[in-house]
Amino acid sequence: MRIVAGTYRGRHFDVPRTFKARPTTDFAKENLFNVLRAYVDFDAEAPAALDLFAGTGSITLELLSRGCAEVTAVELDALHARLIRSFVAELGESRRVAVVKADVLRFLARPAARTYGFVFADPPYALPQLAELPRLVLASGVVAPGGLFVLEHGSGHTFTDHPLCIDHRSWGSVNFTLFRVPEE
Repeated sequence: MRIVAGTYRGRHFDVPRTFKARPTTDFAKENLFNVLRAYVDFDAEAPAALDLFAGTGSITLELLSRGCAEVTAVELDALHARLIRSFVAELGESRRVAVVKADVLRFLARPAARTYGFVFADPPYALPQLAELPRLVLASGVVAPGGLFVLEHGSGHTFTDHPLCIDHRSWGSVNFTLFRVPEE
């Protein structure tokens, strides 16, 4: 796994082959962030970001590298959470990243302690609640007014009819749907 752009561009991290999580491919990640430039200026805005279903931490590290002021990574699997912490520590960025070991659906069900300008979710494609995830995330209050929510998903779901959907992109079997929360 590698960071494709930003301060830590080109840094490689070894993910054990035994891990259940699959990092977002470099190809899909690079294309996604090229699209995101039209919606978020990570350098100028330095938004606080939330990475749901953080898995290997690939997106967490990418957001950190691209200038997010702080990143919260939510991951249920204890081994994965430890791996993300180790990657962040290797970069010397432990103060800017909080790794929360928690079930994402329970995390979203609690009253939001704070909001984020950028929220990313890469749930398991077989997650039974995947079809409900946009509603759950957007209703939870974690996305700040004017903030962007990006959902990575397989081709078995479509969210383009959602009233807050602003874009959809597909690279191979990887799909990204973007949602914008209105300004207050």
